[in-house]
Amino acid sequence: MSDAVATRKARKSKRDPQLTREAILEVAGKLLAKDGPEGLSVSQVAQLAGVNRGTAYHHFPTRETLIDETKAWVSRKLMREVFGDVDENGVDAEVQTRRPREVIEKLANFAMENPEFGRVWLYEVLSSNQAASDPFWARYRQSIDDFVESDYAQPDIDAEVHAVILLVGVFLWPVWANAHSSSANSKKKMAQRFTDEMLRLSLHGTLLKEKFPELLAEEKGKKKSGRKSK
Repeated sequence: MSDAVATRKARKSKRDPQLTREAILEVAGKLLAKDGPEGLSVSQVAQLAGVNRGTAYHHFPTRETLIDETKAWVSRKLMREVFGDVDENGVDAEVQTRRPREVIEKLANFAMENPEFGRVWLYEVLSSNQAASDPFWARYRQSIDDFVESDYAQPDIDAEVHAVILLVGVFLWPVWANAHSSSANSKKKMAQRFTDEMLRLSLHGTLLKEKFPELLAEEKGKKKSGRKSK
């Protein structure tokens, strides 16, 4: 969403505190990604979001509060996109481990559609010594741990390293993709390429192949069509 659209959205939502809060957080997320925490101020965000300064300070009394709330807001958006609205205790761990394509695809699509938010969230989480308090990281890391301990994983996987490598790849791939694609359709294809390659690497590295016959079938089909195209 552009700053102009965010401003119009904020003006329309003056009587809706929740929509006003969302408009402020959206602008704050873009500024965090562009200038870092040092370049963020409540008054600046209020101006760009088309919100009265007093209203902005009512929602976020200090710059530190705005920064913390913005990071949490991005984390919750990511949580809903990848895991849905179910809380941690409501998710079937086995179902999650059996759907690697679904998880990677949702991560890749979120990263491509929200490159600024994704990168600022990634940096803040990886540089924090309290990453476990972040909603998405906590759920995501639990899903990796569940997978590593399941019957679907290869033995001796380092869950922490695996979790970080996947996220770094997911949120840095859009940097390359945006430099080499311009249309929405080409960016969608770049996200799909990332998903396919991560699944190929997983199939030959972390996944027990016999547990994922559909992925094996996909790989064989691609190899077969590749030979035909030659």
